[in-house]
Amino acid sequence: MTTIRTRRGRLGIPALAALAVLAAGCGTKHADTAQGAGTGTPPAATTAQGKPVDFPCPGETPTPTPTVTRTASPAAPPALPPDHYAENHGFKLQLPLHGQSRCDGLAAVQRVKAALEPLRMGNDYTPDSTRARLTGLGYPADRVRVQAIGRTTVGFTVDATGMCLAGTMIPDSTQAEAFAGYADGGCEEPRGGH
Repeated sequence: MTTIRTRRGRLGIPALAALAVLAAGCGTKHADTAQGAGTGTPPAATTAQGKPVDFPCPGETPTPTPTVTRTASPAAPPALPPDHYAENHGFKLQLPLHGQSRCDGLAAVQRVKAALEPLRMGNDYTPDSTRARLTGLGYPADRVRVQAIGRTTVGFTVDATGMCLAGTMIPDSTQAEAFAGYADGGCEEPRGGH
């Protein structure tokens, strides 16, 4: 039997198990005192495996769950050697936003697109104009990166509080996305490889 020595004697496994059960209950919240109750902010729900669960954001229509039909298929193709691209470039993955942060990100994307649309419609693809619009939304100038990519394309990255915004403005559209940063940290896409 495994024991742990204390100043007052030894604790056996049954006593340690009882202490663990008691300690596990400390500091937990019950359903009636859940995080976000009464604040108007939904709590960040998680699955039994601890993965975050997203909820519909204001103005968002839930996408229907696709139905999968299985049909008999011919024999599986021969196995290919492992592709190490994903393994070697995983540090370049954008981390997703979840819960209320995801909703905040969707709202920020809409504000950015609305601010940049007049520039696109006026064929103004200059970094200075783009930077002025983004800082006009309240983002600090030192956290806004803008670059010209040719004559009619501007790329931008904003290190906003709690999220990253990135996108491009081209003659056909203004694209933007919100994410939680890159796997190696920060809002700028990492360079190089591992």
